[in-house]
Amino acid sequence: MNVQSSRRSGGRTARRAARAAPLSNEIRPIRAGMSGGQYKPLSDHDIQRIHETALTALEEIGLADAPQSGIEIMTGAGAFLGEDGRLRFPRALVEDMLTKACKDITLHGRDAKHDLHLSGNRVHFGTAGAAVHMVDPDTQDYRDSTLQDLFDAARIADQLDNIHFLQRPMVARDVTDNRELDINTIYACCAGTTKHVGTNFTDPDYVADALNMLHMIAGSEDAWRARPFVSNSNCFVVPPMKFATESCEVMEACIRGGMPVLLLSAGMAGATAPSTIAGAIVQATAECLAGIVYVNALKPGHPAIFGTWPFGLDLRTGAMTVGSGEQALLSAGCAQMHKFYGLPGGAAAGASDAKLPNMQAGWEQMCSNVMAGLSGLNMVYEAAGMHASLLGFCHESLILGNDLIGQALRCVRGIEVDDETLALEQIRDVCLGGPGHYLGTEATLSRMQKDHVYPSLGDRTSPKEWAEIGKPDLVAKAKAHKEGILATTPPARFDPILDKAIRDRFTIHLA
Repeated sequence: MNVQSSRRSGGRTARRAARAAPLSNEIRPIRAGMSGGQYKPLSDHDIQRIHETALTALEEIGLADAPQSGIEIMTGAGAFLGEDGRLRFPRALVEDMLTKACKDITLHGRDAKHDLHLSGNRVHFGTAGAAVHMVDPDTQDYRDSTLQDLFDAARIADQLDNIHFLQRPMVARDVTDNRELDINTIYACCAGTTKHVGTNFTDPDYVADALNMLHMIAGSEDAWRARPFVSNSNCFVVPPMKFATESCEVMEACIRGGMPVLLLSAGMAGATAPSTIAGAIVQATAECLAGIVYVNALKPGHPAIFGTWPFGLDLRTGAMTVGSGEQALLSAGCAQMHKFYGLPGGAAAGASDAKLPNMQAGWEQMCSNVMAGLSGLNMVYEAAGMHASLLGFCHESLILGNDLIGQALRCVRGIEVDDETLALEQIRDVCLGGPGHYLGTEATLSRMQKDHVYPSLGDRTSPKEWAEIGKPDLVAKAKAHKEGILATTPPARFDPILDKAIRDRFTIHLA
């Protein structure tokens, strides 16, 4: 009896050790680029009406405030500049530019294993935003975000399997010179992760310096252009229906420099966009279609992500409602419009209005992340770490978000139905002369890693076990995980010779 017990114990230990080891890509139950598209809040008729209304808005209302360079680019392609200064877009022009637009984008990582292939319903989750505060869950205080915080966020994201890309989630408020801010933002992100990085620029004049640094990191300009691992998140419009003049000039410089762009329209439903979900989607769609004309008139086929990002608004107070059901519907509906056009697209999901990583944050983040994933949104921005309606970012919440997104991705994967998963032979073997249960059967053990997602930090112990191990707190576990990551040397760090060359050429504020 003792020998049998020891044998079982040894086998269990070996199995546990095997389960703790990293899974190969063939076995992993979830991964970047899984296909969603199961959830469709809009009918085909709804989509067609939104499309037709957006085209009418572009043809009859148009957009104001394009820079002179943009006016020349778009009128040269067939747009009309009215006496009121607004550019209007004939339907035929929009349809022509849609045929020229890039339909299959790869966002490269510095390491090719992190490349993101944006096509169809392939789903990727990552960070984004411009938070100006860091959330301290221990003291429950907010403080100004710093360059070190951004670097640490990049290092943490680099080690989280379900965070597929890093778009700058916060502003380094301790770097006060805007040129140095743009350079240091890219430096901190790229030094922290080899995943794809998204950033923005405060002035078109700063793009050239950034490109020079990226050429250095890539090894040459040709190497950069072959695999651009940083994209420009560009708020090229100021809703409602106006171009953001300087941002458009930034976009032109980035396109000429070979940098992919995110065409970002971020209207506030009820303030800078219609209050109805359908109306907000119409306006965002129209604005991004104008962006598609702009980009493809300048450089046909340049990689541009259709970034419809309408946000919800609490009409009682004027506060943003990024954690609401309305926000989840906005992003899911936008994903359907991306598929209608056959364009790679992105929208916001996974952010919270809660000030701390708590139950409110959990329900808000899961609601919109699951709906965005199920809708087949290619790029789910702000999916982890973001609090206080985009004002605060939390490292611990980023780590907890990795677990949360893992469960969302399992929902995206859905249910496979085939001879093996229908399990008739398993049922036969177990019920006809078998043990009467499926625990420990070969079929169960062989699929336990392949079919099931196990949380890294989430607690599934019984109340008794939980008490025996000291009643561990979820946020405390996330903090310990953060400290473990930050105590190691970042794998993404630059070669010392390259780092010195960058520091000799640019003012770098990170120690």
